[in-house]
Amino acid sequence: MRFECRSVPVTAISHEGARCLYRLDVRRLFAAAGREIGVASALLIVALGAWGFVGIADEVVEGEAHALDLAVLQALRVGGQPNALVGPEWLHVAAVDITALGSVAVLTLLILAAFALLGSLKRWTEAWLLALGALSGVTVSQSLKAVFGRERPDEAYRVVEAVNASFPSGHAMLSAVVFLTLGVLAARFSERRRVKILAVSAAVVVSLLVGASRVYLGVHWVSDVLAGWSVGAAWAMLCWLVAYLVERRIKPSSASDAT
Repeated sequence: MRFECRSVPVTAISHEGARCLYRLDVRRLFAAAGREIGVASALLIVALGAWGFVGIADEVVEGEAHALDLAVLQALRVGGQPNALVGPEWLHVAAVDITALGSVAVLTLLILAAFALLGSLKRWTEAWLLALGALSGVTVSQSLKAVFGRERPDEAYRVVEAVNASFPSGHAMLSAVVFLTLGVLAARFSERRRVKILAVSAAVVVSLLVGASRVYLGVHWVSDVLAGWSVGAAWAMLCWLVAYLVERRIKPSSASDAT
């Protein structure tokens, strides 16, 4: 039996038919990118994020990133003293507070609160997008850490405690995944362009601050954070694109059922 790219009964969909439907979704996604700036931007971020991570990972594996990493870390210390941070005392305290925003505990509480809010508004697609995106992000982060197994900066540089491998930064990656997803979702709730820009910009700023605090506090190399931002942004947008395709597939089905 030969399948064509057309509507067929569910029981008749073979492996070849599944591939056909997949090609349809991909074509639909790229066609939508030509019409919607959001889809086009998401595809661009996925591509740039993946390209950036691969490039940084290659530098780390070959050891070419160490000189820059060490130079940045030492520039954030007074007179070459590993335990003496530059800047006033309030900045040290603020960095510790900001870095907590990327912790698993804080992000979990934030996700639970957002999930409950979205659920109360009957926005289950967005709610599950946030939850599954964050959960899969943790899995990807821990898997990459296990693959690279990079050592963190020397304990003399560390202002706060840190466990497991260093590359990529879990705080930078997960904050990018969660806050960017929340920013994109918040932007969808408003028709005003200025609100959309504000929501996404706030998400980007918070993600940047969390990642920068990890380097400042001496628990990550700067290449760890850059890689975390890259894969985190790409993962957040990839999850959003998947949700976009699912939503587009559900809406026509719902409309046809209603008729």
